[in-house]
Amino acid sequence: MSSKAATKTHKSTKQDVYEQPDFYAVDDLLTEEHKLVRSAIRDFVKREISPYIEDWAQRAHFPYEIVKKFGDIGAFGPTIPQQYGGGGLDYISYGILMQEIERGDSGMRSTASVQGSLVMYPIYKFGSEEQRKKYLPKLASGEWLGCFGLTEPDHGSNPSGMVTNVKDMGDHYVLNGAKMWISNSPRADVAVVWAKNEAGRIHGFIVERGMPGFTTPETHGKWSLRASATGELVFDNVKVPKENLLPGKNGLGAPMMCLDSARYGIAWGAIGAAMDCYDSAKRYAKERIQFGKPIGSFQLVQKKLAEMLTEITKAQLLNWRLGVLMNEGKATTAQISLAKRNNIQIALEIAREARQIHGGMGITGEYPMMRHMMNLESVLTYEGTHDIHLLILGNHITGIPAFS
Repeated sequence: MSSKAATKTHKSTKQDVYEQPDFYAVDDLLTEEHKLVRSAIRDFVKREISPYIEDWAQRAHFPYEIVKKFGDIGAFGPTIPQQYGGGGLDYISYGILMQEIERGDSGMRSTASVQGSLVMYPIYKFGSEEQRKKYLPKLASGEWLGCFGLTEPDHGSNPSGMVTNVKDMGDHYVLNGAKMWISNSPRADVAVVWAKNEAGRIHGFIVERGMPGFTTPETHGKWSLRASATGELVFDNVKVPKENLLPGKNGLGAPMMCLDSARYGIAWGAIGAAMDCYDSAKRYAKERIQFGKPIGSFQLVQKKLAEMLTEITKAQLLNWRLGVLMNEGKATTAQISLAKRNNIQIALEIAREARQIHGGMGITGEYPMMRHMMNLESVLTYEGTHDIHLLILGNHITGIPAFS
């Protein structure tokens, strides 16, 4: 994120009343750059997402114009070096960006995190210099939108069982298969796709829209992530140039590294959704009168609010420490899994408790809880289900894998 973008301001609105829960003064652990990044992206969300998100969600509308706006504010590939169009920021800045975007909406955060962690990251980490120069600047600016093809109709938690395959035809590859539940796919210009070669080894390929045989059917009827675009990737004898192979790494470890980066961002993002629900519940509890006094004066409502703040505070400290480990290159898959699993679970619980505080009004689009709740049900499942992350931790604890 450029210093120019980081200092943008906007006209004050009613949405400015929400606060940053910071019970343990986590702000004291942040740098001035972190705070500038947060201020810029928070202003962006208030201006470009919050006033419209309920309408987008009600209509199941993905606002494609947000892609270029995300590029302009620096939300795509913030940790990618500036020479490739990225922000050159650290992982705590990246986490803060995801937190504030998901405070607006999980689907909006998915759009940004897929672009940065699952498309730009593998091209930067495993791609050739020619691939970096060709794709990363256009993805960073929002000129192009990308998606990540790993999950298949019959292989979700077991990606090693994928059947999507490539054959080496000498001067090109031929790609066949299908991927499912792919964020951004209906509007994506490029897809980072994982497929098995004739020897059963997994490789990554950059597939571009317009290649004959490549289609991206949209998924309809979602009750969750309604403001994001979700679809399939279908490959019917797609001719992929040799130069579109990601040469830097192969095997299942390559896409798993991408997922680690994305799961880290999700851990921060989920707390943004929790903060939004907590903030709404706190304000409503002070304003809603029953039995002649605000419902915030009742013990059970105060219990709910106190537990929300407690869990948010614990998650903030967890995220900050994990961000330090990411910056030092020391964070492990198990540590990231713990944060992803914990933070989504508590965000869901906070959304449900906040909805109860709002009573019947909590189910309407006038307040954000039901939208966050439905979104978080998907976040609980994608990029490693809640139970799979338990097993990742269990494997770390015991040294015994329990995935089969």
